[in-house]
Amino acid sequence: MNDFILPLSAPRATDPEIVGPKAANLALLGRAGLPTPGGFCLTAAAYRHQIDALGLSDALAQFSTADLRAERKLSVEIRLGLYEHPIVPEIAEPLLAAWHGYREMAPGFWAVRSSALIEDRAGANFAGQFESFLGIASETEFLTAVRACWAALWTTNARRYMANHDLNPAATAMSVLIQPLVAARASGGGLSMTAEGNMLLSATWGLGSAIAQGEVVPDRIVLSRQGFVRKIDAGRKDHRDTCGHGGQNGNQVAPQAVPKDLAREPSLSHGEATALGRMLRKCEDLMDMPVEIEWAADEAGFKLLQARPLHVQPIQVPDDIWLQHPKLNGHPAGIGWGSGRAVVINCECELSRVGPGDVLVTRVAGPALSHILPQVAGVVAELGGSTSHLASLARERGIPMVLGVLDATVTIPDGAQVAVDGVSGVVRWMA
Repeated sequence: MNDFILPLSAPRATDPEIVGPKAANLALLGRAGLPTPGGFCLTAAAYRHQIDALGLSDALAQFSTADLRAERKLSVEIRLGLYEHPIVPEIAEPLLAAWHGYREMAPGFWAVRSSALIEDRAGANFAGQFESFLGIASETEFLTAVRACWAALWTTNARRYMANHDLNPAATAMSVLIQPLVAARASGGGLSMTAEGNMLLSATWGLGSAIAQGEVVPDRIVLSRQGFVRKIDAGRKDHRDTCGHGGQNGNQVAPQAVPKDLAREPSLSHGEATALGRMLRKCEDLMDMPVEIEWAADEAGFKLLQARPLHVQPIQVPDDIWLQHPKLNGHPAGIGWGSGRAVVINCECELSRVGPGDVLVTRVAGPALSHILPQVAGVVAELGGSTSHLASLARERGIPMVLGVLDATVTIPDGAQVAVDGVSGVVRWMA
């Protein structure tokens, strides 16, 4: 269309330097015939043009050589500038024209998702560190969501993550992925390779945000590499996320109670799991590496929402002495084995108690806890599953993690020595 607007179906949309790896990988899947929601991208060139038009280029140039205090001040200036100022007409006019044109074909709710040039790469996937907005229906919501995605490159969490990977927000740019919202009956994630040589799917009712944020214990489905279902373990899915547009929550994702007869029922049948497993292997073949996917299923079938590189490490054998101690089982993040002092946390305000080499034991392990991963020996959580955003970040850093561990915060004594097996999904402690 122009330098700022690019359909996901266009050949250039497979270039991660134009639209970011998240959008580029989706474009690659779509061109190979795999089902995606479609849509279009606001390119990185639009972000750079907006920066120049708002007079923020000097602030970006200063950021690269600034000390820590100046970095914070500059990042606030840049973030507020991107978020609070209108999108300049030369971007806004073609952007709105594209959105209205696509909405004639897909008139329901839409999703606006960050697609930074530096995310979804091996060793730095940025899972959960940027912004996604679901249920967008009006121009005001749409333009606000786009500005918030641009500004997300400069949040404290994103900058901290970048600093841990020797990356600089001033040296990159943010594209925005704009797609029809999938009216998901079920959603989840998938790993094309586990340490045991299988494939893994996770699933829950409704939108996938409940899994990504670690708020439910999803179904866990193990498949062979040939795509045959080996085991389906139903999760504890007491609520599902739905689009709350038009209600008290505006366009926010809203939790909805799941009927008791569905909470412990698998979200996917054997046949559906087998079909999704085949798509997972095709994603791996296309990207020529193990991959992690996010997916959703509506009445028309599966839609692939994301595919990123997956880091897999070999199984580590724990010390035999640990086999004599009590254990709890859960969903493994899929990597590592480690031990340390258990620090049981019931609120984020207590995170200052966690020291280097400790094992964090908590109820919900969401992506906001990513800043603690560099110092812990392991993580245990009562909710969440193997494809949550924090589990993805833990695999990236080689941190053992076990999620979905029932009653972990009340069973594991605070201060006890704990061993976390991130491959088998077992947590043991010295009683």
